[in-house]
Amino acid sequence: MNARGILQRKSFYFGILLIAGGAVLTVTRFAVRVEAADQAAAPLVLELRLNGEVEPILATYLDEGLEDAAKRHASLVLITMDTPGGLSDSMTDIIHHILESPVPVVVYVSPAGARGASAGFLILLSADIAAMAPGTRAGAATPIFLPGWFTMPIDDVLRKKINNDATAFLRSFSEKRGRNPKLSETAITDARAFTEQEALDGHLIDLVANDKDELLRELNGREITRFNGKKETLSLTNYTRADFTLSARQRFLARIVEPDMFFLLLLVGALGLYTEFTHPGVIAPGVVGGICMLLALYAMQILPVNLVGVLLIILALALFILEAKFTSHGVLLLGGVISMLLGAMFLIRSPLTPGGVSFGVALAATLPFAFLTFFLMRLVLKSRRWKTATGKEELLGEEGLVTIALRGGEEGMIRVHGELWTAASKGDIPVGEKVRILRVNGLKLEVEAVEPGTAIRK
Repeated sequence: MNARGILQRKSFYFGILLIAGGAVLTVTRFAVRVEAADQAAAPLVLELRLNGEVEPILATYLDEGLEDAAKRHASLVLITMDTPGGLSDSMTDIIHHILESPVPVVVYVSPAGARGASAGFLILLSADIAAMAPGTRAGAATPIFLPGWFTMPIDDVLRKKINNDATAFLRSFSEKRGRNPKLSETAITDARAFTEQEALDGHLIDLVANDKDELLRELNGREITRFNGKKETLSLTNYTRADFTLSARQRFLARIVEPDMFFLLLLVGALGLYTEFTHPGVIAPGVVGGICMLLALYAMQILPVNLVGVLLIILALALFILEAKFTSHGVLLLGGVISMLLGAMFLIRSPLTPGGVSFGVALAATLPFAFLTFFLMRLVLKSRRWKTATGKEELLGEEGLVTIALRGGEEGMIRVHGELWTAASKGDIPVGEKVRILRVNGLKLEVEAVEPGTAIRK
C-alpha cells in the first residue's frame, strides 16, 4: 500500500474516533441535564424543629426557615414540635409568619411522648396541616403570667380580658383552617388538653401519623385550602427532605438563655467584677466579668427571673465577704452556701421551666465561687496590714545602730539596713546603742532609744 493509502486509512479511523467521542460527550451532557432536571423537579420538603420553650430566638429561627423555604421554592415546610409553650409575643410572631407563608406548612407533634402545649397548641392549629404522632398530646393553653421582677396582681376582670383576647385570636385562624373553634377554645378557658385521638375526633387536627415518612405519604396528592382561600394540591412524589438548622449565632443565643448557663454567667460576671474591684489593675477578670454580666442581663430579658432568687445570691456574696472579715468558725460561709443554693433554686421558676437551675450545676458552681470570694477578700484584708515594702516608709518601725552619738536636739548618724542616715532624738544616745525609727523627715530620721536586748535587723 502506498503512502497515500495509508494516510487516507488513518484519516478515516481518526474521523470515526472523533464522531464516537462527540457522541459520548453528547450523551453524557444529556444525562447530566436529565438528572439536573429530575433533581429540580423533585419536591423539596424543608424540615424545621420547634423543640423547647417558645422564645424570641426560636421564633427568629422559624421565621428565617419559612423565608428560606420560599426562596428555594419548596413544596412543603414540615415543623416537628415538642414544646411546653412559651412567650405569647414569640408565639404570635410565629403564627403570623405561618399564615403568611407562600409555602404550605404542616406542624407535626412528634415523636411519641412529645407535646404541643400552651403556645404550641395555637401554633399547631395555625398550620395548613396539623398532625400528631401516637402517644402525644396538645392543649392546656390558658394564658399565665410568669414570675419575674414584679408580678402584677391579676383580678377576675383582667383574667377574663386576657382569656377573651386569646380565644378571639385562636378563632381568627382556626375557623379559616376548618377546625373546631368551640372545642379548641376549651384549651384556653378550661386549660383542657387532648390526646392525638381526641384531637383527631374533635376535628382539631387533620391526621395521625406514626412517623414523618408516613405523614408525607399521606399528604401526597392531598388538596388543602390555604389561609387566603386558594385551593392547592400537594405533590410530594419522590420528595427530597432537607433540614434547616439553627445558625451559629442562634445556637449561641439559645445556649445563653438556658437556666443553667444563665446562672453560671451571673456568677462568673459577679466574680470577675469583684476581683477587679478588690485587685485593681488585673484587667482580665474585669473584662471577662463585664462581658458575662452583660450576657446575663440579656438572658434576664427572656427568662422569668425571680427577684427573691437574685437577692439570695447577693446575700450569699455578702456572707462570703463577712466570713473573711470576721471569725465565725464557718457559720457565715455555710450560710452563704445555703443562701446561694436556695437562690439558684428560686432564680428561675415557672410552668415552662419547672426544673429551673439544676441542683448539680448550682452546687458545682457555688462551692468554687464561695472559696474564691473568701480567698480574695482575705488577700485584701491582709494587704491592708502589710507595711510598705518600698520607699522611705519602709523604715518606719525599723531598728538601727548609732554610729555618731546623738545629743538632744543635735544630729548624729545611725546605720540601718547597711546604710548611714542622719538622725536626731529628743534625748542623748551614745554610740553603739540601738534606736527605733519613728518618723522620716526628708533625709533625716527621728529616732528613740531601744531597751537593751532588742534585736537589730541587719
